[in-house]
Amino acid sequence: MVGITETVLRDGHQSILATRMRTRHMLPALEMLDSAGYRSLEVWGGATFDVCYRFLNEDPWERLREIKRRAPKTPLQMLLRGQNLVGYRHYSDDLVERFCARAAAGGIDVFRIFDALNDPRNMATAIRAVRKAGAVAQATICYTESPVHTLAAFVGLGQRLKDMGAQELCVKDMGGFMPPEAAAALVTALRQQVGLPIAVHTHSTSGMALMTVHRVIEAGAASVDTAISPFSGGTSQPPTESVVAALEGTEWKTGLSVSHLSEIATYFGGVLDHYRPLLELKSLQVDPQVLLHQVPGGMLSNLFSQLKEQGAMEKLREVLEEVPRVREDLGYPPLVTPTSQIVGTQAVFNVMLGERYKVITEEVRNYVKGLYGEPPGSISSALSAKVLEGGSRVTVRPADLLAPEYEKDLKETARLLPAASEEEVLSFALFPAVFREYLHRRAAGVDEGAQLAAAAGVFLAVHESKAMTTKSEPVGGVSPWVQAGRNRLSHRRWG
Repeated sequence: MVGITETVLRDGHQSILATRMRTRHMLPALEMLDSAGYRSLEVWGGATFDVCYRFLNEDPWERLREIKRRAPKTPLQMLLRGQNLVGYRHYSDDLVERFCARAAAGGIDVFRIFDALNDPRNMATAIRAVRKAGAVAQATICYTESPVHTLAAFVGLGQRLKDMGAQELCVKDMGGFMPPEAAAALVTALRQQVGLPIAVHTHSTSGMALMTVHRVIEAGAASVDTAISPFSGGTSQPPTESVVAALEGTEWKTGLSVSHLSEIATYFGGVLDHYRPLLELKSLQVDPQVLLHQVPGGMLSNLFSQLKEQGAMEKLREVLEEVPRVREDLGYPPLVTPTSQIVGTQAVFNVMLGERYKVITEEVRNYVKGLYGEPPGSISSALSAKVLEGGSRVTVRPADLLAPEYEKDLKETARLLPAASEEEVLSFALFPAVFREYLHRRAAGVDEGAQLAAAAGVFLAVHESKAMTTKSEPVGGVSPWVQAGRNRLSHRRWG
């Protein structure tokens, strides 16, 4: 028997709907989801935390509690960006420890922990904190292809994560280009040589997902990720009903009922109808070109937005050809948040300015300095020389350079909320500007639609004024380029 992790409440709508599903549209389906027999429900993490505050005017902690209350039987799962938590920079160990403990107390049972560079040092604190909180630490191998990403290297990473305390492993194919046979070989090797249960996460972007899912199940994967059909396909996961039906009558049957899943699909079909004007056709289409450029769907959306802002969509092909070159220069990082934005934004600058690295973004400079962690391969010597200017890279774990942050954030939050809860302090620590604006809107008591419209208007005005700065200045901790892509739907008023 193989387990199924349902992603409709997190990656399903993050992939095709820019994470815009509201809590009130999730809650009516929780009883059906809880009684279906899933191995777990992915409900939190990734971009959901940020978007709840930034655009939906919702409290992500309250969302988690409401989901847990209505789905007490099925383990709840989240995606955690290692030392980045649910943000876009490294946070101090004390914040990581407190966040993991608080999330577990709020209802998260399984933490899928990853690092954009596959640097296990950036997952170590989270793994320890999750274990201490009594939850399951599912450490992640971000799948990618390059001269340095070999089967032996992936297996070695898996063993190191096990030694750190990981209880499960996940193979995360964020770009949706993992071939069926390569996936089966990796699952087989990890199962035989590392010995932990293996979960597999893929996307339907290239059109290979159903074949890949079938092969990894044959190879012994303990579970696979799927999305209920209205929120499946394209840049999302393969459809739950199709996977369950295909495995019925085999030794890998899931124990889920297609008729029960049909009821869930009917409900979420209605939810999708509510949001349908927000859908972009490209997010629902198969794109085999990902097999060549390895650009995940979310990153591709970022590139579209950046080029549209500059009226330069005709340069898309050049940018897609530049992305692999920048990636090679940076030592072949997997393309996942935040490295996908780091590589993609630099590729856009290189093409738009007609000269490679005429302008080097602050994120690339920090990456080359070692502030994101250890890259999988060697960084270009020419680029290193240009950035370091005779200096040296950081070789310690980046978080070792960070002083404890929680007490400082507690004092700052108290100025906004004299009786702030730990959840509110953590939210402020992760997204100070976003959380402050959320509190301002909440205190103003403006109706929800007006709040969204006002927030979107401010965002668009700021973004348009900074659209072509040569220095990547953060807005709420994220560069304007990254904001443009991730939040491209923010200006539409949908409740």
